[in-house]
Amino acid sequence: MRAQVHSEFSGKVVLVTGAGRGSGRAIAQAFAELGAAVAANDLTPINLDQTVSDITAAGGKTQGYVYDVAKRMPVQAMVDQVLQDWGRIDVLVNSARVIPKASIIDMGEWDWQRTNDVNLSGPLFTTQSASRVMRRQGGGVIINVVCDGGFRDHAAYVASRTGLIGLTRAAAEEFTAENIRVHAVCSSDLMKESTSLCNEHESLKRRYLKNINLEHFGRMANMVGLVLFLSNNAAAHITGQVLHIDQDPKDFTNLT
Repeated sequence: MRAQVHSEFSGKVVLVTGAGRGSGRAIAQAFAELGAAVAANDLTPINLDQTVSDITAAGGKTQGYVYDVAKRMPVQAMVDQVLQDWGRIDVLVNSARVIPKASIIDMGEWDWQRTNDVNLSGPLFTTQSASRVMRRQGGGVIINVVCDGGFRDHAAYVASRTGLIGLTRAAAEEFTAENIRVHAVCSSDLMKESTSLCNEHESLKRRYLKNINLEHFGRMANMVGLVLFLSNNAAAHITGQVLHIDQDPKDFTNLT
């Protein structure tokens, strides 16, 4: 199975936003391991440099792109640069996100706006730019990574997450004729971003663990594996799916 996937991703170009850490880094490394050229994006150069260094040291092909995905013009500039460097974009993975800690009553305008700019407007802008490239190529895959569980008190994040799921479904329907598949992968396994927050707030940690059907933080590999599957030809006839990893089925209706 690994050899077959490797053969398929060889020569493909994958753009991963939020690749400087957590799920974005894990996804970027996985695609590179399977032979893809990875265009790794993040706003923090030091984190992105580490991702690029790790992939390069392992023999993978990658290049870093420091752009703010929350703004339309930088996104278009990034896509143009990726095309100049690699010539195509076959897969877009939107993994960049921010999760503010402020409650509704204490949240400032900047926290609300920045969260929705990064988590919702960012995927819109990258989808717009990348889909134009994919349309010219004859198709492609767009996957939006959503962190589930433990954030119900974080109104800005919950609002942006819900909006991103809606955007995923709308884009999948709109792009069907263009042979562009669009999915959302929702996972409680994104513990790289959430573990430190949970350790600081024991009550949040208890809610997080209650929302998954394991008594410990799940493995990032589950989510990464699903992203890889949805990106390859085995999933060529699947689009518009919002797929939850390790989430308790009784809780699905509260998340979508």
